[in-house]
Amino acid sequence: MLLTADIGNTSITLGLFDDNALVEEFRLASDKDLPLDEYEVLLKSLFKDYKIDGCIIGSVVEELNKKFKAAVDNIFKINSIMLTSKINTGIKLALKYPDEAGADRIANAAGAYVLYNRPTIVVDFGTATSFDIINRNGEFIGGAIAPGISLQMKVLNKFTSKLPKIDVAISHCAIGDNTTDAILSGVIRGTACMVEGLIEQCEKELGEKATVVATGGYSGLIANYMKNPFDYINPTLTLEGLRHLYYLNTQKAAAV
Repeated sequence: MLLTADIGNTSITLGLFDDNALVEEFRLASDKDLPLDEYEVLLKSLFKDYKIDGCIIGSVVEELNKKFKAAVDNIFKINSIMLTSKINTGIKLALKYPDEAGADRIANAAGAYVLYNRPTIVVDFGTATSFDIINRNGEFIGGAIAPGISLQMKVLNKFTSKLPKIDVAISHCAIGDNTTDAILSGVIRGTACMVEGLIEQCEKELGEKATVVATGGYSGLIANYMKNPFDYINPTLTLEGLRHLYYLNTQKAAAV
């Protein structure tokens, strides 16, 4: 079975694939201070009932790269693949500085390339809200990056003296008559407006309508406040992109 690991700034999402079927998904905290042997214990416990034949790791946390790869390789006795701009991505990274592209964004672009019609705009709701743009020629040409929903909540609490720390929730009204509803309106509805505005501007620069795909934990929530719905909501797009890239780089056959 194939293990895919998406290491983000907040959490590590692990996907276990049997060919093209995602059979298990786990989430761990992205703890840069957790020692190697404890990551090994976690992996051994989570996957004790499975035989892992291969693994691909996409990480945006530099401090975890060597440690997590070593844990995977030690436990499963394999040589896992680290996703970088140097491996075969199956698409052209038409960026000014390809090495700057985050592994999650490359995985999103690669996954969108094989799964959806082009041009494509992938909106990923993670620690940051990122936009990954694939043009009609199948080239990853860039996008946009904005603070994510949870990050906005934390910043409002941390850098103001009176705004409370609140949990992400449904925004019931645009005009909040209390602080909590006002924050939810600004962050949740504001994010939806930002997303729609950037989609419109990106499509203008592309010169045509694009297939819009949302992924990440808050994609379903934000969809409630969009005037124009996403064409697809795919919470596992990053993992599916990693799966595609693994087989692309190992020459092993798997269904798309």
